[in-house]
Amino acid sequence: MTTTRTVPPPGGTRIAGVAGRLLNGRSHQLNEIGLLVAIVALYVALGASAAGFLSVHNQLGILRDAATVGIAAWGVTLVIIAGEIDISIGPATAFSSVLVAKGATEWGLGVGGAIVVTLLLGVVWGAIAGWLRAVFDVPSFITTLGLWSILGGLGLYLTDALPVTLPDSGVFDVLGGDVAGIPTSAIVMLVLFGVFAYIARFTAYGRSVYTIGGNAGAARLAGINLTRIRVLLFATTGLLSAITGILLAARLGSGSGGAASGLEFDVIAAVVIGGTALSGGRGGMLGTLLGVVFITVIGNGLVLLGVDSFLQNVVRGVIIVGAVLINVVVARRGRAGAAA
Repeated sequence: MTTTRTVPPPGGTRIAGVAGRLLNGRSHQLNEIGLLVAIVALYVALGASAAGFLSVHNQLGILRDAATVGIAAWGVTLVIIAGEIDISIGPATAFSSVLVAKGATEWGLGVGGAIVVTLLLGVVWGAIAGWLRAVFDVPSFITTLGLWSILGGLGLYLTDALPVTLPDSGVFDVLGGDVAGIPTSAIVMLVLFGVFAYIARFTAYGRSVYTIGGNAGAARLAGINLTRIRVLLFATTGLLSAITGILLAARLGSGSGGAASGLEFDVIAAVVIGGTALSGGRGGMLGTLLGVVFITVIGNGLVLLGVDSFLQNVVRGVIIVGAVLINVVVARRGRAGAAA
């Protein structure tokens, strides 16, 4: 008896792979469309129920709040796409605000020197976290948890938990103010969004990040330097945290070790709500931008509605979990379609 075997057509495997990527891309687009619809619904609901929500003053406030979350979120998006995590954002931002304030007042660095030193130190502590992850294979959750504790403690120790007032400076006035009516921090956020969107989509570094998140072992066999990529990833989040801390200090007029409490959770929530998979290998900057807007509008609306501050966390938590569940369902359907 002759056994007949079906041979796949030439290029069949490649076609299946392309189809899978297209389906995954479609699921990501559906997530972004869903987020956009949710944001529009929030604006309609809050515009009708929260007095002053649609005012120009409040919308500018939303932009400032979004910048505090968004600037760090661009770097964290790449970190999570690579299959890693960074939970040190909040204390790193607060410590950066302390560094720039102390440097400009008590340490004699001047405004420019304080800003430069703060940015450099942000790169250094991020690179150290990345180096520990890459060289010693310490899980990124543990390395950044240690960083969370160290920077948080240093910020409070250096200030005795008291705010450090910034000196009078035109530089800080611009950083904490606006340009042509638009908050400076929002302008910085949008410029960096463009930079990171380009990096993620059109550079070899961005493609390497996706490859590592999809399959780190295969990425290593393909010749990608995992150590270099991981160090760069965390050095970038350190730098972005420093930028956020400087802008926050300029906005508040002081540096504080207690500032930006819980910021890391808002950042991670915005990234995941935006469609970036915690397992790595999937995500994008546009989704994160929509996630940042979603998180910020919810927070602003709850304040305007007069919701108790403790209940605000409950409501936000429920909404965030619901949004992430929708993201997971969409992703599973995308994978099921790709497998079919």
